[in-house]
Amino acid sequence: MSGRFVSVDRDTPYLLPESVQDWLPQDHLGRFVVEIVEQLDLREITKAYRGRGSAAYHPAMMLSLLFYGYATGTFSSRRLERATYDSVAFRFITANQHPDHDSIAQFRKRFLPQLRAQFVQILVIAREMGVLKVGKVSLDGTKVQANASKHHALSWQHACRIEEQLTAEVAELLRLAEQADAADVPDGMSVPEELARRQERLAAIALAKAQIEARAAERFAHEQALYEQKMAERAAREKESGKQPGGKGPTPPAAGPRPNDQVNLTDPDSRIMPVSDGGFEQSYNAQAAVDTESMLLVEQHVTQCSNDKSEVAATLDNLRVVADQIGKADALLADNGYCSASNVTLCADQQITPFLATKRDQHHPPLRERFSEPPAICATASPVDTMRHRLATQGGRAIYALRKQTIEPVFGIIKEVLGFRRFSLRGFAAASAEWTLMCIAYNLKRLHVLRPMA
Repeated sequence: MSGRFVSVDRDTPYLLPESVQDWLPQDHLGRFVVEIVEQLDLREITKAYRGRGSAAYHPAMMLSLLFYGYATGTFSSRRLERATYDSVAFRFITANQHPDHDSIAQFRKRFLPQLRAQFVQILVIAREMGVLKVGKVSLDGTKVQANASKHHALSWQHACRIEEQLTAEVAELLRLAEQADAADVPDGMSVPEELARRQERLAAIALAKAQIEARAAERFAHEQALYEQKMAERAAREKESGKQPGGKGPTPPAAGPRPNDQVNLTDPDSRIMPVSDGGFEQSYNAQAAVDTESMLLVEQHVTQCSNDKSEVAATLDNLRVVADQIGKADALLADNGYCSASNVTLCADQQITPFLATKRDQHHPPLRERFSEPPAICATASPVDTMRHRLATQGGRAIYALRKQTIEPVFGIIKEVLGFRRFSLRGFAAASAEWTLMCIAYNLKRLHVLRPMA
């Protein structure tokens, strides 16, 4: 018994011209991205085109393509090009045009510096829509793999050993080249080619060693400043008490590179960092601050330091710059990796209440402890003691609990749902801009959910 089926007709042409407006539902993310990009001020990008040569793809279309691509986990320029043929949403965004992967990659590389301005403009739009009111901000960092293998790293010790070996081989090749009789030259060996190859490697090693020495000098300056600070504090305690402080004094730092200091030959700006699974990867430390109410990212940057202690200052600086446009934060929530006396003071100086954990949270605290209040704190308590007391109150614990349920889901969406675990671009500046692009894409995806429905 034959059933009744809807006809499948691939041969009859459209009786009326088709319109890309008919391709997507009105509430589709791709349509929303286009609408947001149309509201952005793109003069900094459009004025870069001189108007000579063949017509270029419009920056608004290219930005929409990149934003929607990153918001749906499509990062490669080749995959973006392929999607303009395979995906109805991408066809809508590009108005049925098909920019090739070279054009996409070149546009992304050329206009990376302008993305930070677009990040702020989108937050301003979110505020105008009534979905963003900056208040409590959760800060955290996540390691994102660099576009480089950790196996392509060169340590100071190994560089010195290889340099010594290559220098001896160059001397031997020069000796062979000076001899009129080539009897000592092995069959198949070209002395000029072997000599050029080793000289090229020596030049690369010299450059790598110079980078390691520069990093070692920077580290020594930082460690020396900390050493002098500790010695000054020790001397102050001795003067106050009238007797020498007990315990071993701080050890002065040693100058120069250490044997295990290394540089990556593929992406020298990246660093070996510990990752959550217990291993080490060639990475960058991507920082993000999220508004606890809207879960929109209001600040983001990338650092080469695996430690988060120094990132509070950078976060507060970035938030202060855009406070007039998106609103001022009134509280900062972060785990114990960000806690230090100087960071607490920085928050207080900017009238931001710090909720920086001083220790790791206990997973299963006793029942009475969860509902207890700490004793009153004296008026002369230090800023750190005041913050510690604040975190011990029921109200403070409730506010700090927002950290885990706001910033960690954001990283989960970016890394697990969208699959952004590795930078496509190399170099610190390019990786920083690509992280901005990823955060823009996340915000658009989140804003699409939060948008007021007509």
